[in-house]
Amino acid sequence: MGAGMGGQSPRRRADARRNEKALLDAAAEVFVGAGVNAPVRDIATRAGVGTGTIYRHFPTRADLIIAVYRHQVEACAEAGPALLASSDTPYAALAHWIDRFVDFLVTKHGLAAVLRSDDAGFDALHASFLDRLVPVCARLLDAAAAAGEVRSDLEAYELMRAVGNLCIGAEDDPRYDARRLVGLLVAGLRPSP
Repeated sequence: MGAGMGGQSPRRRADARRNEKALLDAAAEVFVGAGVNAPVRDIATRAGVGTGTIYRHFPTRADLIIAVYRHQVEACAEAGPALLASSDTPYAALAHWIDRFVDFLVTKHGLAAVLRSDDAGFDALHASFLDRLVPVCARLLDAAAAAGEVRSDLEAYELMRAVGNLCIGAEDDPRYDARRLVGLLVAGLRPSP
């Protein structure tokens, strides 16, 4: 009776969630550096597990990529309030959050190719992404605008779309520095003197 759902103790379930989080974090890092087609053994090495462990959790590459996508959306959403609470200024929190968002976008670009055969699935993931992240960006923008650190006529969706557009193609052209351009965009959010 005391073992909890599925016969697992609460401690065991917490350990399993922590292990899955570590695996997803490792996969996200590898995907950012090498793309979504990076070898599973690279992810396993980064996570400190065997490849069999990855396949037990995620039988296909698409399963792993979708899990990383959802994990990163959630991490990006949770980072917003945490950054707002811990940063020196709301503008600094917004800039740090945009950096995280760029990392997420680099991983997300490979997702479209993987899910090309499932447009409805991709559309549902994209809708959940917008539902979860637009309000977080809006809160950061509102805080920075209230502090007089950014223009007050900005929409979160517009900013996120602009950042996304600047990130397109960055993985294919080593001469193109999307981070630098995103940095210029964020600097341009400042109000006119």
